[in-house]
Amino acid sequence: MRLGLIGFGNIGATLLDLMQKAGLAPAHLAVLVRPGREASVPATAGAVVVTSAEALLAETPDLIVECAGHAAVSEHGPVVLRAGVDMVQVSVGAMSDPALEAQLRAAAKEGGARIVLPAGAVGGLDLLSALSATGELQVTYRGIKPPKAWAGTPAGETLDLDTLTTREVFFRGSARDAARAFPKNANVAAALALAGAGFEETQVELIADPEAPGNVHSYDVRSPVANYTMEIENLPSAGNVKTSVSTVYSVLREIRNRMNPVVI
Repeated sequence: MRLGLIGFGNIGATLLDLMQKAGLAPAHLAVLVRPGREASVPATAGAVVVTSAEALLAETPDLIVECAGHAAVSEHGPVVLRAGVDMVQVSVGAMSDPALEAQLRAAAKEGGARIVLPAGAVGGLDLLSALSATGELQVTYRGIKPPKAWAGTPAGETLDLDTLTTREVFFRGSARDAARAFPKNANVAAALALAGAGFEETQVELIADPEAPGNVHSYDVRSPVANYTMEIENLPSAGNVKTSVSTVYSVLREIRNRMNPVVI
């Protein structure tokens, strides 16, 4: 596979390491970074480093993985999709902007490309997506993380995250509001919304808990066909406490499915 990456932070670097360990090292790797950030991609990555989507596309990637945040999706996503290249969009929460979602969908249609939204740190999206056909879903998501994982977010405006000793719910609202207010922490809420009942109907609680064993994602689904509850305790990524390490494995799965003759 000829692989393109948008961004080379914690997720991008970890993904490349996992691919190499799994024997899936790309035949060619191109990485898009912001101008002035070229040195952030080590020579050991063996990558061609570029600073524009056009230059990334010139490297003829078979697949592009975005792992650089909402702004990168907005800037580069439409260009990539109109060029007919499928994009794995790690920053699922960017779809909470209705105008951007419409732009991305239109670009994908125009280019004959697909936007692939990985499950990230949560599971059960296959069943949730199937149940969405009933048209009568009730979905409530709870994101529970240690206080330090919420540093630099609006949670710090209402809680003293450095001294918190008790579990506190600091946000209740729709998945759309959660994804837009917490772009680095609520991609799971966006993924659940897109798979199931939609951004407005999916309810979200965000919680800071000093006793949290890691990044915990829990959600309840009620439908006329099936009811279920899922809870996943994720270890935080070594390079970024806001990101669950299973998120990178989810992206690896998407790449593996593109390369394997049998897809699960």
